[in-house]
Amino acid sequence: MAPMATPMAENLRVRTAAVREAQRVLGSAPAERRTAALRALKDVLLRSRAEISRANEADLSLAAEEGLSGPLLHRLGLSDAKFESLLEGVDALADGEDPIDQVLSRTELDEGLVLESVRSPLGVLLIIFESRPDAVIQIGSLAIRSGNGVIMKGGREAAHSNVVLVDCLRRALEGVGLNPRAVLGVPDRRDVDELLALDDLIDLVIPRGSGALVRSIQERSRIPVLGHAEGVCHLYVDASADPDMAVRLAVDGKCDYPAACNATETLLVHASFLPRLPGIGDALRERGVELRCDERALRALPWAEAASEQDWGQEFGALTLAVRTVESLEEAVDHIHRYGSSHTDAIVAEDRETGERFLKEVDAASVFHNASTRFADGFRYGLGAEVGISTARIHARGPVGVEGLLTTRWLLRGEGQGAADYGPGRRSFTHRPLDG
Repeated sequence: MAPMATPMAENLRVRTAAVREAQRVLGSAPAERRTAALRALKDVLLRSRAEISRANEADLSLAAEEGLSGPLLHRLGLSDAKFESLLEGVDALADGEDPIDQVLSRTELDEGLVLESVRSPLGVLLIIFESRPDAVIQIGSLAIRSGNGVIMKGGREAAHSNVVLVDCLRRALEGVGLNPRAVLGVPDRRDVDELLALDDLIDLVIPRGSGALVRSIQERSRIPVLGHAEGVCHLYVDASADPDMAVRLAVDGKCDYPAACNATETLLVHASFLPRLPGIGDALRERGVELRCDERALRALPWAEAASEQDWGQEFGALTLAVRTVESLEEAVDHIHRYGSSHTDAIVAEDRETGERFLKEVDAASVFHNASTRFADGFRYGLGAEVGISTARIHARGPVGVEGLLTTRWLLRGEGQGAADYGPGRRSFTHRPLDG
């Protein structure tokens, strides 16, 4: 006999079933209705700015009392710049083409029998993320555009902000006649285990956090998991690198937002570039960066700290950078594959052939030539927003925008044909490609 469901579990199942029901309405609604919901979301956010600020200030105050570290406090804050970026992302999604039912291919199977492959929502998403409350709007707006229902479990440190922002999403849906139950926020960490058991109602789990979090969820659920492991991002300074560009990209990658998962964590330096390494080192030191160097790099930067084996493959999330010397492009790529997290890696090189080899040979979700690792972001990629950055190798990879939240369906339009009409001595398939 199956164990009797607890009232809490049953309540969560009922609420999740309501998300599923609301999602089917959202996913089949006219494109104009989803666009209207995004327009309404921007209006709701603007009208609710003071309420959002008060909630965020309450979260920041509690977090400071509990001794939350500086980088995490920065993630938790919802500054004016972050708020404006959220509005821009919502605008970009509203201005973009609605993806649902876009025809990917049309094939005539026979005269009067036409098959289409079209884009379709995945269904119900469970997103588990940490301290960034702006993720609520990024995730929610992507869910609206892609016609997916979404359940969000944010970090407890952002509890006040998350409640207000989830309410903004629900008000936007309700304001255009869509069911607000397509969006659900769950504040209790204990709810996660209950949700991970609802594989008949939830179609995809996207955890935004450490690799340990991703692995833990994969072990506890039969629901597919789109994982975001650590952001151990590398910048390789090649022998042919322009020194000024190397300084600029090293500083931007490390200092622009040290707590971000796309911040540079390890600087790899070709041995022949070592005489010019002090230019990079001094620029980073001026910005308060602690450098942890291997023996050869330490001779060029004697004021730095000595690196340990643990520093390679470390996501510092702060103004700390590991520096290692390599003899060749091959050694740099080998280091990245050994210690990296397949998130984002970049090369500084004037030699185009070397740059192209790096782009081809490095196995990561995003690989850059002469650009900062900080560009690995859904908004910067023109996706409007991102639900996370996938370091997995299935379904979607890198910043996951609208397209990463879609699957396909097959639509067949006929005139009464049956499968028994076809075969030897009967009708034959034409399988003729048609224009979309």
